[in-house]
Amino acid sequence: MAILEFEKPLIEIQEKIKELKQISEASGMDVSEQIETFERQASEYKKELYANLTPSQRLQIARHSDRPTFLDYVKLITTDFIELHGDRQGTDDRAIIGGIAKIDGQSVVIVGTQKGKTTKENLIYNFGMPQPQGYRKALRLFYHANKFNLPIITLIDTPGAYPGMKAEETAQGTAIAENLKEMAKLNVPVIAVITGEGCSGGALGLAVADKVFMLEHSYYTVISPEGCASILWRDASKADVAAQALKITSEDLLDLGIIDGIINEPLGGAHCNYEEIGNSLKTTVMQAVKELKKEKPETLKQERYNKFRRMGVFCQ
Repeated sequence: MAILEFEKPLIEIQEKIKELKQISEASGMDVSEQIETFERQASEYKKELYANLTPSQRLQIARHSDRPTFLDYVKLITTDFIELHGDRQGTDDRAIIGGIAKIDGQSVVIVGTQKGKTTKENLIYNFGMPQPQGYRKALRLFYHANKFNLPIITLIDTPGAYPGMKAEETAQGTAIAENLKEMAKLNVPVIAVITGEGCSGGALGLAVADKVFMLEHSYYTVISPEGCASILWRDASKADVAAQALKITSEDLLDLGIIDGIINEPLGGAHCNYEEIGNSLKTTVMQAVKELKKEKPETLKQERYNKFRRMGVFCQ
């Protein structure tokens, strides 16, 4: 498992514990008291460390290479998943994957951005950066859900929509804008979860939802801290400053009314315990589905519209 920079002091303590155990086994010396002391220190330090993370440290966790991907969550929370391919215009963007599935017996349409965990996989999934055909595929699946009265779940982990020339030539902005417009008009419950990176319009193109949740260490922002720093200071190394100013953390966004709730992660991040984060995510999503299914379609649409209209206020 990859070690993050701020975790190194913790790793050093864990290495000392390992070393003491090896000495004990080799020499027969009783060092159980010292081992217990180090283990207690490691546990206390870890709790304190993850309770006081800076936005830039949260960013590192959100981008961790071992963090669960969309397909991991599909395996963790659904059964009977059937992937639906293509945008019906001749392409099938692998950065967005979706289909029909069941969650605790409830049929749903589930759609999300997919990253890889290796360079080879990331090339297949374009590093989680969708192109216009990906958003058109997602919209096709949203229409499918609307037709058959199925709740929609979207899981978002993207550094942004693909910024390449080909994507712009094939109407990237239009594809995202079309999703924003059409998602606002859906008659069925829509629940979005930011599971890792939620960056720019590339994330928002799947996040016009009745309920928007974030995993504890994910982030959601109009621009990456590196991009913001490059624009404001012409210096990407000031990303830490930008991350602080942008208010990208789950706590910040809950306070600002941008999201509706936070899904707690296992200590150390979602990558430390797939089963635990899967159960937490499923519980939150299904509770929201149960509540939203009670609403009439017109009420859902009106409240969804009001939700986004309330965002952003002028401060004197």
